[in-house]
Amino acid sequence: MAEKEPETEVGQAADKSVKGVVTAFGQSLKTLRLRAGMEREELGKRLGYSASTIASFEQGRRIPPPRAVDQSDEVLDAGGLLTVWKDQLERAQYPVFFQGMAQLEKQAVELLAYDTLAVKGLLQTEEYMRALLINRRPPLDAETIEQRVTARLARQAIFDRHPAPFLSFVMCESVLRRQFGGREVLRGQLEQLLLIGQQRNVELQVMPLDCADNAGVDGPFTVITREDGKRFVYAEAQGNSTLETDPKQAVVAAARYGIIRAQALSPRESLQLIEKLLGEL
Repeated sequence: MAEKEPETEVGQAADKSVKGVVTAFGQSLKTLRLRAGMEREELGKRLGYSASTIASFEQGRRIPPPRAVDQSDEVLDAGGLLTVWKDQLERAQYPVFFQGMAQLEKQAVELLAYDTLAVKGLLQTEEYMRALLINRRPPLDAETIEQRVTARLARQAIFDRHPAPFLSFVMCESVLRRQFGGREVLRGQLEQLLLIGQQRNVELQVMPLDCADNAGVDGPFTVITREDGKRFVYAEAQGNSTLETDPKQAVVAAARYGIIRAQALSPRESLQLIEKLLGEL
C-alpha cells in the first residue's frame, strides 16, 4: 500500500490542518504573553529571539523549535499549555508530503539512501540547504526557507542517537560536482561528507559517472527499517512523495539497493574521490 501526497484533496486538507495548528499555537502564545503582562521585546530577550520573531510565532508565520516552546511555557508560567503543542508543531515543520518520513527517520534502526540529484538532506550543511531551497521554483518565502532549514538540521540528530542506527548513503558522482550556491558552499559540503563518512555507523559511497552498470536508473529512493523489523520505501519528485508499506516492495527495494552498493565505489574509494574533488575546487 502506498501513501501519496500532496496535490490531492487529502494533501490539501492536511496542509490546511497544519496551518491551523501553527495558528492556534501562535494565538495561545500571544494570549499567555499578554496575561503575563509581557511585551514581545521582553519575551524575545528571555528566549533569545527578536521581537519580530516572536511576532512571527504569534501570527503563525513561523514555527518555533521545540526548545523555544519549552522555554516559552516556562517563562510565561503556562503550566504545559504550550508544551502540549510540541508534537504537532514538530510535524508541522515539514512539508505535508514529508511528515510521515520524518517520523520514520526517528524510529529507524537502518536507513539506506540512494540519491542522484542533490546531497541527502541528512548530510547537508546549512549553507547547502539554503542554496537548494532558494533555487526552488516557484520561489519559497524567506520564513518558509528558515522553517525548512531548522527542520532539516533537527533531523540530523539521527547521527547522535544511541544506540546508533546503521546509515548507508550512495550518491551519484554528479551530485558531488553540482555547485549549488557556488564553490564555497560545495567545498563546505564536501568537507562535511568527509567527516560524516568517517563515523563508524555510516557508510558513504559514490556511484562513478563512468560506471557502465547502475541498478539505480529509476532514480533516488530510501529504505528505512524500524525497530520492529518493518521496512518502508520512500521516494519523492516534483513535490510529491510515495511511502510504500508493502513488504514485498520493501524487499525488492532493499535488494536493488544492495546491487547499487556493490556497483558503487567502496567507502574508502569514495572518500578518496571526495578528497580529490575537494582539492579541485
